[in-house]
Order: sequence, then C-alpha cells, then structure tokens
Amino acid sequence: MSMETTAWTQAYRAMHAEQDRRPFNRASLRRIAGFARPHRGRIIRFLGLSVLTALLAVATPVLAGRVVDTIVGGGDPATVIRLALLIAVIAVAEAGLGVVERLLSSRLGEGLILDLRTAVYDHVQKMPVAFFTRTRTGALVSRLNNDVIGAQRAFSSTLSGVAGDIVTLLFTLIVMLTLSWQITLLALVLLPVFVLPARRMGTRMAALQREGARLDAEMGTRMTERFSAPGATLVKLFGRPGQESREFAERAARVRDIGVRTAMAQTVFITALTLVSALALALVYGLGGWYALRGSMEPGAVVALALLLTRLYAPLTALAGARVEVMGALVSFERVFEVLDLKPLIEDREDAREAREGALSVEFDGVRFGYPAADKISLASLEEVAALDTRGGEEVLKGVSFRAEPGQTIALVGTSGAGKSTIATLLPRLYDVDAGTVRIGGTDVRELSAESLRATVGMVTQDGHLFHESVRANLLLARPDATEDDLWSALARARLAPLVRALPDGLDTVVGERGYRLSGGERQRMTIARLLLANQRVVVLDEATAHLDNTSEAAVQAALTEALADRTALVIAHRLSTVRAADRILVIESGRVVEQGTHDELLSADGRYAELYRTQFADPAADPAGSPAAVG
Repeated sequence: MSMETTAWTQAYRAMHAEQDRRPFNRASLRRIAGFARPHRGRIIRFLGLSVLTALLAVATPVLAGRVVDTIVGGGDPATVIRLALLIAVIAVAEAGLGVVERLLSSRLGEGLILDLRTAVYDHVQKMPVAFFTRTRTGALVSRLNNDVIGAQRAFSSTLSGVAGDIVTLLFTLIVMLTLSWQITLLALVLLPVFVLPARRMGTRMAALQREGARLDAEMGTRMTERFSAPGATLVKLFGRPGQESREFAERAARVRDIGVRTAMAQTVFITALTLVSALALALVYGLGGWYALRGSMEPGAVVALALLLTRLYAPLTALAGARVEVMGALVSFERVFEVLDLKPLIEDREDAREAREGALSVEFDGVRFGYPAADKISLASLEEVAALDTRGGEEVLKGVSFRAEPGQTIALVGTSGAGKSTIATLLPRLYDVDAGTVRIGGTDVRELSAESLRATVGMVTQDGHLFHESVRANLLLARPDATEDDLWSALARARLAPLVRALPDGLDTVVGERGYRLSGGERQRMTIARLLLANQRVVVLDEATAHLDNTSEAAVQAALTEALADRTALVIAHRLSTVRAADRILVIESGRVVEQGTHDELLSADGRYAELYRTQFADPAADPAGSPAAVG
C-alpha cells in the first residue's frame, strides 16, 4: 500500500470513527468476544492470511533490488529472468491471497452483522409498546445499520489491518536496517512530520463528518415527515410552500457548506502527506545515491530502500490511527449493547402454559396500572433528548374489576382518557398490571406463553394500520398458512371481496404506506378481515368501527356479529349500535368502573351513562332506533 493510499484510508477511517477517549470497557470486550466466538476459526484463518500477505509485500522490494544489482553488475540474464518470474509469482500470490482474504473478511464481517442485527431485532420485538411510542424510529434503525456496521469494521478491517501492519512494520524495519541503518534512522526522523498531521487533521475531519451527518439526519428527518402520506396532507392543508422551501434550502445549504469544508480539509491533508512522502523518497534517493556512488552501498539496495520506505510509513501511519478505529468500533458495540441491555417488561415464565380449549371467560380482578417511566423502557439517545423524562408511574387504572362470561360481549364507554384503551391493552398483555390480575379462562395471562396468548386474543385497533405490502401479505400476517379460499372468505365476511376483486392485481395489489391507497373505512375493514382470518377465541375491538360511514358500519357490524358468535369480546365503542348489542356495558371514569349494566338498565339508573346519553342525544330525533352515534 502506498503512502498516498494510506493517507486516503486514514482520512476516511478518521472521519468515520468516533473520537471517544473513554477507556476500554472490559465487560464490553467480553461481550464482543462472545459475538466473535462462533467465528473464531474464520478469524484465525483471516489473520494468518493477513500475516502471509504482509510477508510477501516485504519480499518484492528486496527482489527488485537484486534485479537492479544484477543488471548494474552485468550478471547473468537468466538470473534477472528468474528474479522477475519470482516477483511475478509473488504478485500473483498476493492477488490470490487478497481475493481469499477479502472473501474471509466479507464473510466474517457480514456474519457478525447478521448476528448483531438479529440479536437487536429480536430484542426490540420484545420491548413494550411504550418503548416504540417514545423512540424515534430513525434513531432505532440507525442502531441496526450504522452502529452495527461500525462494530463490524472492528473485525473485517481493523483486526486484519493491525495484524498485517505490525508484521509488515517489523519485517520492513529488519530488512531496512540490514541494508542501511543510517538511511533507515534518518527516514524515521521524518515520521513525526508524517504521523502528527494525520492524527490532528483526522480529528478535524471526524468533527466535520459528525456535523455533516447530524445535518444530513435533520434534513432526512424533515423529508421523511413531509413525504409521508399524513405529513404531505398536513403540509398541503396548513403548510406554507414558500416557507417550507426556504427552511429546507437552509438545511441543505448547511450540508453543502460542511461538504465543501470537508473536501478542502481532505485535499490539504492528502497533499501534505503526499509531499512528506515525496521528501522521504528524495532523502533515500539522494543519500542512498551518494553512498552508492562512493561504493559503500549497492544500487539495488537504494531501490530496495525506496520501495521499502513506502512499506514502512504506511503501516506506521495506520497503526498511529488504530486506536481511533478501535475506539470507534468499541463505541459502536456499546451503542448496540445499550439497546440489548434494555430489559423487556414482558417475558414468558419458564413454566408458561397454553390457554385451555373451548370458549374462554375474561376477568379483571382489582387491576391497578400506570404506564412505566421513560428510564425503564427507553434511552435518551433513542429519543434524541439530553435526558429522559422522569415522569411516569401515575395510576391510570385504579382497582378495575369485572368479568365477561364465555361468549359474552362487554362494551366499555366513557370520556376520553378514562382508561378504556388501557384496559384493552392489558388483555393481550401488551403491558403487565402493577397490581391485581387479568385472567383468561381462569388463568392469569402472565402464566400463559406469548405464543398461546397471541393465538387466543385478537385485537383491532382504531388506526387500522396496514404495512406497505400486498393485500395478501397483510392478511397472512394473521394466519400464514391460510389458503386462497380462506382469504376470500375473510374478505367476503368483512364486506371487502368486491373491492379487492376490482383492484388491479387483486390480492397482490400493494396497499401503500400505512394502507393509504385505501379509504379509512376500507383500511378498517381490512384489519377486521385480518381478525376474522385469525379466528381467535377472545377479541378486543378498540373503536374498530370508528372510521366507517353508516352504510359501511352496518355491513361490518353484521360481519362482526357473525365473527363474535361464541367468542368473548371486549369492545370499546363510540357507536351506539355496538353498545346496544353488548351483553353488558361498563362506564369507565378516571380509571374506575363507575357503572355497569345493559343499555336499558343504565338509562333507568339515570347515572353517568344516562348523562352521556342525554348530552350526546339531546335531540330525541337523533336516536330514533339506535342509529350510529357517539356514546363515549
């Protein structure tokens, strides 16, 4: 590797490494070793090849020197040919070893990326919903991409580089000192002139790169928000196009300015190091030529020293920046470990069991619950704040108790923020209660395995979320083994079959980001079709008909009535028709059940439910026969 190439490499590595001065964390090193252990055979082969490549790199300049000596001394042409052939063989061997080394390097690095990404992805899936409501998605994705790749460099680049550089440095010094210790020592005098600018300018460029990355991230975040379907709609409704354009242009201009400063810093850095390398070569040729003319040194030795000089400065410069690379990789590992160290709030017990067969009851017994504080479920770096919000833990549910018999439908009504949706999230165990018990079929949900709970409890949320995938893929999320007939049956029961048949690609039509190619009612019916396909025995509907017009709601309500037959259902509804159909209505206020009974019983009691009813149906004509309307 030439000095100029080394300079470019060091510039790049310095820019992409965090300038962190923390000491090595032994616990982190042990964990890194744990990830590396499955790849130890590949690492050993990789290091062995790196050492062998370094030895071959030193051999070529020595052989070139012998060629020159043979030519100058009028030696046998056959000797020159043999030496040239040997140099060619070494070049071919270096090329072949380089390809094999790159293969091992890529397998090692990509294998480590796979292990790290899988570990982080699997761990993040275990985190509670509150984790995702607080975390910036881009920051979390960055851990799976940038930081994992940064950690991977420790094995695929830094590890081999350090090993090869040490071997190359040792053998190069030995050979140079053998040829001329005087020139070698003088060449080493220029080393500080070569290394110090590399370290200082590398730090400067790293700072510029971090600032540029920050500005790029800000610009990317703005584009992501503005280019999403809801964001674009909001900008069109309330945004000022001129102001939006100016603000974006200002951010883009800052990115441009950083880019120019970085490019100039790189150019000055590379030019300075190239100049130093040229001065070093001039020293070797000048002093070595003088010795050769005096007869105290062979001409071939001068050539060999000049070639070896590039083999000397390159590893010295690389090793000077090795600490930066190692610390950068260690920081990346630690940022990955930060996520892995977040303890999931919901975990299966070792003796977790399956839900019993048949229809199941649902029971809340003295349930108390408060959403966890940020420091228990999140990281400041993932929220992109200086410090986590320490608030949290206030009770949302305060001793909620009720029971739904197998096959019954329970409706929850009340004002916004009363705790209805919180009750709904506890049944599928998106959170664990702080006190009391939630039971399904008489079994505490904490005693059931996650797999059994998912197969038992189905939930339709009010936002009707769909992935940017096909209709088929969105439905198969509920039941991967469903047949074509099963899919069409679920769509028909959700009153969506005619719509899907009319789509350009039928079941294979992509619905768009969050399903925005469909109307609100169509998205919601898609989620209901997914629920029908899953065929779970306990169903939670969190305002599942909130986005439907009267006609669509009537159709879906008929499908839901069929789907909920012989199933236990917990329904949060703003629609009176759904409330009227419930076996029992619970009125939730301030985290408590303040009333319960049938629609007629609660109206007769003239309590909170009757008050809500009168407020929302002050006009008697507004509810002639239970037409859809808001209840709570």
